[in-house]
Amino acid sequence: MNELILGGARSGKSTLAEKRAAESGLQVTYIATAHAGDAEMAARIAHHRARRPAGWKTVECALTLAETLKQQAGPQQCLLVDCLTLWLSNLLFAGRAAAQAEAGERVDCALLAGETDALLATLPTLPGRVILVSNEVGWGVVPANPLARLFADEQGRLNQRLAAVCDEVTLVAAGLPLQLKHTPTESNFGL
Repeated sequence: MNELILGGARSGKSTLAEKRAAESGLQVTYIATAHAGDAEMAARIAHHRARRPAGWKTVECALTLAETLKQQAGPQQCLLVDCLTLWLSNLLFAGRAAAQAEAGERVDCALLAGETDALLATLPTLPGRVILVSNEVGWGVVPANPLARLFADEQGRLNQRLAAVCDEVTLVAAGLPLQLKHTPTESNFGL
């Protein structure tokens, strides 16, 4: 089963994802997409690490998420990806897209498109459970600069495409989950 958990910054989405992973009864692997580029980000990463159970395995993945999921998935495995927003940012800056957007040039999102397509193709084939955490960034005003607009557009597209292929989609606001999508499966019926 695949679940997408969406929410704004500090909405409680990661806490909900960690709770669901812990309650899954499966072995949990935490797929971390962040890297500490400054002291504040290092503190955020340390906060996330400190609240994870000691028995959880952590795998860092900045770019090749589909490949990492394939390597880590298993029938008794719960993979928790936190978060897709940082993964998307990593992809934009690893290729030329971010620099092109900032320069006002035509943007080449080939790296992003390839990795996103690979993720969407891989998710339905994985055994076990996958929980994906992503920011909902589309409720604000249209950003003032080209790079921020590119990011907001690509994040919205990514979330829509993932929501279409995930069995469960939950939106978190103020720490409260709102189920947006639930696809009944045999396991939901106790079969």
